[in-house]
Parts: sequence; C-alpha cells; structure tokens
Amino acid sequence: MVILFGLAGSGKSTQGQILAEKYGLVWLSVGQVLRDTGKFDKILEKGELVDDEVVVKIMSEKIKEIRDGGKDIILDGFPRDIAQAKMISKDLAGDIKKAIILDVPKDELLVRIMARGREDDTREAVERRFEIVEKNLRGILRELEKKGVKARRVSGVGSIEIVTRRLERELFRGKVPARQTQRQRTLRHAEHVK
Repeated sequence: MVILFGLAGSGKSTQGQILAEKYGLVWLSVGQVLRDTGKFDKILEKGELVDDEVVVKIMSEKIKEIRDGGKDIILDGFPRDIAQAKMISKDLAGDIKKAIILDVPKDELLVRIMARGREDDTREAVERRFEIVEKNLRGILRELEKKGVKARRVSGVGSIEIVTRRLERELFRGKVPARQTQRQRTLRHAEHVK
C-alpha cells in the first residue's frame, strides 16, 4: 500500500489514478469513498468533515475488501489528520510500503487553484486550507515514522508525464513491478513466436 500526500492542486489524485491504471493497483480516495456511500452528501456539500472514527471504519473496511481481493492500493487523502493516523497505525501500518509527498511550491499551487475559478477559492481561504493540511501532515508523518514508514518528497512541478516518471522512480527504485514484467515477458514471447 502506498500513501500519496499533497496540498490541493498538487496533482496527487491525477497521479494516483495514472499509477493505479498503469500498474493494476486500486486508487482509493477518501472523498470518493465517502461520496460513494451516499450517506454524507449534506456534510460534504457544506465543506464540513466527516467524524474521524466513521472515516477510519469505512476506509478500513474498504481497504480490507480490496486487499482480500488480492489487489494493492494507492491511498489518496487518507489519513487526513493525526487522529486518523493513530487509528490506522494500529491495524494498517505494517501494510504501508511507501508514503510520498508530492511537493509543489505554494505560489504555483495558488496559480493552479485560482485557474479553477471556484467561488470559495479565494487566496485567503486557500492559504488557510494549506496551513491546516501542513499542520496535519507534520503530525501524520511523525506517527508514520514511529511505525517505520519514512515519507519521501517528489517534485510535482512539470508535465503530468514527467511527474509520473519521478513517482515511478521513487516507488519502484529501478525494480519493474511484477505486472509490467509479466507483460514484457508476454510481448517478448509473442515476438519470438513470430
């Protein structure tokens, strides 16, 4: 299991989905999982947060279901705070292989976010959200380090393809994932048969 962290606009959801598709993993976004239940729409529409214990219970069940199906996971937006990190570290810390922070300078993030043109994306509101996420992230990283998971930073600046390649290098460190190796074997075999 891999956890992708990053501030709003860093591209972590885009990258998580690309990597999941490419390597046969499951991209698991806490926001998407909560929306899929249909139980928290009113809370989410107001921009409020769902209770930590509820989030951890739902996410733990979803993670178990996916793992029981033999798939690995890229987590996006979970854990979101130190309380969640403490809760998951009891059960899931041993399953976390990597934690990666997608690093993008705040000035660039502000440009990306302002370009979306949402009414609630004022500079002051966005900077406030950044502060909250960064404070939470510091606590989460401390909690993960206690369990032997040290987060690595990867630059999220550049084209989507360049950032994907950086993440692949960090995730696989020169080792080709098993799924890719199998595909290459199949292609080599097909060429040999020709």
